[in-house]
Amino acid sequence: MSKFNRRALLGGIAAGAAALAAPAIAQSRIVVRAGYIPVLGGAPLFVIDKDGWARDAGIDLRLVQFDSGPNMIQAVASGTLETYWAGVAPLAVARAKGLDIRVVAATATEELAFVAGGRLREDIGAANGDAAAGFKRFFDATKKAARVATQPAGSVPNVTLQHWLWEVAKIDRAHVEIVPMGIDATQQALLAKAVDGATVREPALTIILDRDKGAKLIASGGQMLTDQPGGVFAVTGAFVKSNEAAVQKLVDLTVRATDLLINQPERAVPSILAVLGRGIVDDATVLRALRSPGSKFTADPNKIVKSTQALLEYQVKVGANDRVPPLDGLFDDRYFRNATRAAG
Repeated sequence: MSKFNRRALLGGIAAGAAALAAPAIAQSRIVVRAGYIPVLGGAPLFVIDKDGWARDAGIDLRLVQFDSGPNMIQAVASGTLETYWAGVAPLAVARAKGLDIRVVAATATEELAFVAGGRLREDIGAANGDAAAGFKRFFDATKKAARVATQPAGSVPNVTLQHWLWEVAKIDRAHVEIVPMGIDATQQALLAKAVDGATVREPALTIILDRDKGAKLIASGGQMLTDQPGGVFAVTGAFVKSNEAAVQKLVDLTVRATDLLINQPERAVPSILAVLGRGIVDDATVLRALRSPGSKFTADPNKIVKSTQALLEYQVKVGANDRVPPLDGLFDDRYFRNATRAAG
């Protein structure tokens, strides 16, 4: 594990232990425990917290790090988180099973990209960018399937990868071995050449391409799945009932943070580094990651409804779920509409 990821993980564990041990009761400020994964899709949350906006709004945010959305769902279900900042697919499945949670804002779209390294990158290049032909060249030469890392089954990265592999690139299933692992482990496996390709998000995409000149971006987020739903901001039904005003404040701040990330990304860099590891990755790298094609921020939950439906339908096709969970009640855009009216 690199210094970047070790420090981020240790910081997340420390923050998580403190946050999960604290009772979520109203004191001088409303305590809100926020689960997140360490990617730029969570940047609105990082800005809201580290710039002091939540504190100024009377909210005490307690950030808790996880390595995937499905793992975070367990904490939501146990009542140890009020808010969730990660992929939408695990939420839809959990809600269909009775978990009272709803999406109140989006954070990003088309985050995930596919990167190949080593021989696989060379073989795709030798095939003039034809991924299917490149995977075949790799298989024919090595007599084994290319190992591709992504997050666990049921996660947005896993389903998005499969959509690109089978539906877009039309790669022979015998030529690929999907290896599920956490976000940090995925980055490290690719850098260590333990896998041949991986789905990654910013800032890992920029970091990998900087550190490994043999790695190459093969497919962008939009190429893998058009309007790919990225991170979302969701809240539990119990928290909405007890603190609806705080929900509105947090959505207001999400809209404000999204505007900052789009129009003044340089101002967000210190807040992002405070969460992801200041001193290990520099300001310039984070700023380039914010400005890269892999960073598309939006707070409007309506923009991802259609692509979420497509993603959930594809989960059934690849066997991740036995049925398509309904979207009824999953998206609640009234707070976003209030926030944009107020901002306008």
